[in-house]
This record gives sequence, C-alpha cells and structure tokens, in this order.
Amino acid sequence: MSQQFKLMREKRFLPFFCTQFLGALNDNVFKTALITMAVFHTADLTTLNGTAVATLLPGIFILPFFLFSATAGQIADKYEKSQLIRLVKIFEVVLMLIAALGFLLHVFWLLVLALLMMGMHSTLFGPVKYAYLPQHLTEPELVGGNGMVEMGTFIAILLGQIIGAGLGMHEGGELGTGLSIVSLALLGYFASKQIPSSPAAEPSLKINWNPITETGRNIAFIWKSQQIWLAIIGVSWFWFYGATLLAQFPVFAKDVLHGDESIFILLLAIFSVGVGVGSLLCEKLSKGIVEIGLVPIGAMGMMAFGVDLYTVSASGIVDWRLLADIGLIGFFGGVYIVPLYALIQSRAQKTHQSRVIAANNILNALFMVISAVFAMVIFKLGLNIPQLFLITALMNALVIIYLCLRQPEYFNRMRSWRL
Repeated sequence: MSQQFKLMREKRFLPFFCTQFLGALNDNVFKTALITMAVFHTADLTTLNGTAVATLLPGIFILPFFLFSATAGQIADKYEKSQLIRLVKIFEVVLMLIAALGFLLHVFWLLVLALLMMGMHSTLFGPVKYAYLPQHLTEPELVGGNGMVEMGTFIAILLGQIIGAGLGMHEGGELGTGLSIVSLALLGYFASKQIPSSPAAEPSLKINWNPITETGRNIAFIWKSQQIWLAIIGVSWFWFYGATLLAQFPVFAKDVLHGDESIFILLLAIFSVGVGVGSLLCEKLSKGIVEIGLVPIGAMGMMAFGVDLYTVSASGIVDWRLLADIGLIGFFGGVYIVPLYALIQSRAQKTHQSRVIAANNILNALFMVISAVFAMVIFKLGLNIPQLFLITALMNALVIIYLCLRQPEYFNRMRSWRL
C-alpha cells in the first residue's frame, strides 16, 4: 500500500485530514449557498443587485487573509496546535449557528457578518494546518501527506459547491442550508478532538498585534530565504491560475459552450478530480524525497493544456478533448503545487513555520485578487474568455523561466528526474 494511504489509518494524520476536509467542505457549502441565493433569490435577502452581491461576497471572505494572517501565524507558533484547532472549530460552530439564523430570518447583514468571520476562521486555521504536518510526518512522508491534503481540499471544494448550489437553488432551502452547515461544523469539531498534541514551536514568542507591521516582518523574513520566497511565489502563481479558470467556468459554460449549470459542474468536477489525482501521484513520482524537479514539469503541463483549451474552445462544443484539457490542467496543477508546499514545510525554520505559512497565505490572497483585476483588464481590452485562458496559460512560461533563473535547482532536479 502507498505510504500516503497508510497515513489514513494513523491517528497522527486521519483526524487532522477529516477536520480540514470538513472545514473546507463547510466553507464552500456556506459560501456557494449564500451566493446562489443572493443571485437567484435576491429579493428575499437584499435590495442590492444580484451580480454586485456575487462579486462582493468572495471579496468579503478573502479580506481577513490580508488583515489577520500575520497575527494568526504568530498565534500558531506560540501555542500548542491541537488545542488551537479545537478552539477554531468551536468558533466555526458558533459562526454557523449565526449563519443558520441569518438564513432562516432572511437577515442579509447577519449572513455577511458570518461570511466575514468564516474568512477569519480560515485565516486562523491555515497556518496551523500546514505547520502541523511537518511536526507529525517525516520528510519522506511530507509529499504524500500534502498530496492527500490537496486532494481532500479540492474534492471538498467540489462537493461543497455542488451541495451549496443545490441548497441555494431550492425554494425554501434556508432550513436545509442551516442544518447542513451546523452539522458539518459539529462533525469537524468532533474530528478535531482526536488530533494528537502538537507542541508549540516558540512558546516564548511575544505577539505583535499590529497586523500591518507584522505583515511587513513576515514578508521580510521569507525574503531572507530566497528558496522559500521563490516557492511561495510559485504557490501563489498556482492560485492565480486556478482562480482565473474557476472564476470564469460558469460564464464559460453558459456563453462559450452554450450549456447550463450541469456543464459548469462537470468542468469543476473534472478540474478538481484532476488536481486530486495529480496531487496523489506526487508521492510516487517523488520517490521518497521532496522532488522540486516536478515543479517545472507541472508548470509546462498547465501551459500546454491551457493553450490547447483555447484552441478547442473555438468550436464551442463540449467534447472529450476539451474535458481532457480541463482535467490535465488540474492534474499538472497538482503535480506542480504539492512539491512546493512540501519544500516550504521542510525548509522553513522550525520556530517560524506557521509565520512562513501565514506569509504564504497573504501572498496567495494577493495573487487571487490580482487575478480578478487581471481578468477585468483583459475583458476591458475586448478579449474573450478563451483568450484569457490562452494568455494565462502562456504566462506559465514566465513562471518557469523566473524560477529556474533565480533557483537553478528547479531545472537541475527536473533534468535529473527525467534521466
């Protein structure tokens, strides 16, 4: 049996995996149900325009990543992690009770508050999540463990969006949505109770509560280690690419492929499964080490199949080639991202692992926001969605060149791996 699947039978990994999976699932059930209701049943919730609400809500969720990631990283380094995770899950239960009340009473501001606080919940959980793994996994296990986590995250996103959209589209789905999100939060808390103790990395740390100055310190700290800085830039690029594709999938399915929501769900499912398969395969491809030679290969795969997606999109037909392109972009995305996460975890200074992850989360959020602005600029120039996909895919070449010029180890390891 593969080492990463053996981890699923061990207490040091399984409760943590279930906790993070349920958290990601609940995030997406709640967000998607709220956005769906806001778009399709706008009058029941708010007087705002449905399109404006759909644009505004994701921004509200991501705002805490900018404001509080640096503080969250300090907290995760200072305190024992399993207890922190349980406190975060209790916070989630309270938030979902508030959200359920907002759904039942049709109080939009209460739902927006819950969404903002769920962003805070994810901000707090992120540094703990990725700093937990190197404390409980050996270096040869890190790639497989990260592969399992990335696979679980994307499957949770997929399931959460499908369930959330179904609940949001259903007339009178407020009760079902409220029960679902509270139940998932409770399940996540009960799973977290089995997570083993994870000693504090730096108990004597004095927390700087000023998020602006601490964010500056975090960025300055990772800049000192160019290997980690480049890995974080590489991770952030993946989220730029992924956010660009996923944000356009609904309109791409409707206006380019002339389909309905079932085509959108199909594209999302194939992409998510592709990322999951690529993430899981990284352990076998890495052969027991953190193999960063896979990173350029993953980037080249995302570029090649992104270009082909543009080519095949011209027909406006959903065929096997288009679906294969979507799946293979996801597959090579998984091959690309997992070694980068493992590299960050294995090379980061042990006393600063959570703060390094916090800096990573800040830059990830920044790149996702930039991806939205980038798409708006492309459309303002009169280009269409397939052309946006083409330009984004070709930008992978710049990423490969940047990484290999700044850190020749990426190219050297790729050449050694191929041989």
